[in-house]
Amino acid sequence: MKNLRHSFSLVISAIALTIGSCTTPATTLNPSIIAQPTASAITINKEDIANKFKQVTVAKDLERPWGMAWLPDGAILITERVGRVKIFRNGSGSLEQIAIAEIPNLFVSGQAGLMDISLHPRFAQNNLVYLTYSRGDFQSNHTSILRAKFDGKALVETQVIFEVKPSKSGNQHFGSRIVWLPDDTMLIAIGDGGNPPLQLNDELIRNQAQKLDSQLGKVLRLKDDGSIPSDNPFVKMANANPAIWSYGHRNIQGLFADPLSKQVWSTEHGSRGGDELNLIEAGKNYGWPVVTFSHEYTGGKISNEVSRPNMVDPKLVWTPAIAPSGLLLYRGNIFPNWQGNLFAGGLVSKSVVRIKIEGNKTIVRETIPVGQRVRDVRQGKDGFIYILTDEQAGQLIRLEPM
Repeated sequence: MKNLRHSFSLVISAIALTIGSCTTPATTLNPSIIAQPTASAITINKEDIANKFKQVTVAKDLERPWGMAWLPDGAILITERVGRVKIFRNGSGSLEQIAIAEIPNLFVSGQAGLMDISLHPRFAQNNLVYLTYSRGDFQSNHTSILRAKFDGKALVETQVIFEVKPSKSGNQHFGSRIVWLPDDTMLIAIGDGGNPPLQLNDELIRNQAQKLDSQLGKVLRLKDDGSIPSDNPFVKMANANPAIWSYGHRNIQGLFADPLSKQVWSTEHGSRGGDELNLIEAGKNYGWPVVTFSHEYTGGKISNEVSRPNMVDPKLVWTPAIAPSGLLLYRGNIFPNWQGNLFAGGLVSKSVVRIKIEGNKTIVRETIPVGQRVRDVRQGKDGFIYILTDEQAGQLIRLEPM
C-alpha cells in the first residue's frame, strides 16, 4: 500500500446517480465512474445495492447547521454555525432553540463559527456535552473545545477546556470533528490553517501540517477534561506537541471511530481535487502538503509527489473534489445490507457516497444525490441515517426504507 499513490489514483467522478425526488427509490451503481486500484476485480452483488429508500425531510430552516448528537431519549442536539444550538424531538417533530450559557469570544466568518457537538460516552451519568468553535477574530483565532452540562433545558456551566495552538489569521480550515475512543479519550480533527497566500512564521501556513511542534493539520487526542493522555504517540519526543495523534492533514471534516473494529476513518478536503478517505492510526503521517493529488486553486501542482514510503496512502481519492464533510460507518438494523458500509457526505457534490469495505479495499457502491450541501451524516439511535445540509435554510433529512 505504500506505493498506492504512485501506482494508482482512485478517481471518483462527481457524477451523481439519479435518484430523483425524496420519495423515489435509489438506483444501482454505475460502475463506469469507478477505477479500481488493484488488478483483481471485485464482483458487485446487485442485491447488496438494491435497497430501496426514500429521503424524508424531518426539520427545516436550520441556519448553516454543522453537527448533531443524540440524547438518550432520542432527541437530537443540532449546532448552527452562527452560534445557536437547537433540539429536535423525533416524537413531536418540534425544533426549538435551547439556551447556552456562554460561548466565549465566538468568531463567525467564512468557515468559522460554532461547529461540532458530541456527548460524553457516559452522558447518562455526567450530562457533559462538548462543542468545537472558532475563538478570536480575523487577525487571530483558533479552534477551541467548550464543555457544558445539559440540564434538560439549557447548556450550562460552560468551560473552555482546550485551545488549539498556534493561533492563526483568516477564516478557513478549522477541522473540528470530535469522536470518542473506547477508553473515553477523544480525537479532534484540526485543519492546517488555510490556503495560500496565508502564512505563518514567513511560510505558507499549510506547512504547519508537517510540523510536530504545531497542532495545526493534526488529529489530537485528549482526555475528557482537555488534558493530554500520557500514552499519546509523541509524548516522549523532544520538541513535539504531546496532544498529537496523527499529522499531515489538510482539513478533516469527517471523522468516525468504529467501536466494533476499533478503526478510525476520516474524510479530508483536498484543494482542487484530491479529497481523501483515510484510515487513521496513531503516530502516522498522512502526507499533506508534501504528497498529495491536489492542485492549487490557481492551477499547477502543489507537489510533484503523490506517495512516500514513510507516509500513509489514502484508501480513496476524489477528483473532482466532493468536499467531504460528515462520515458514518453504519451499524444499524434498518438497512441490514448496509452493515459496515461508510457514508461520506459531500458539500460541493451535494450528495452522500456509500462505500463498502472489502478486506483492505474500499469500493464506492452508489452516490445518493441530496440536492443540498451535505454537512453531516449520522446514524440515529433509531437505526435510521440522518443527513444535515449546510444551507442558509438547512434541513435534517432521514433515509427510510420504502
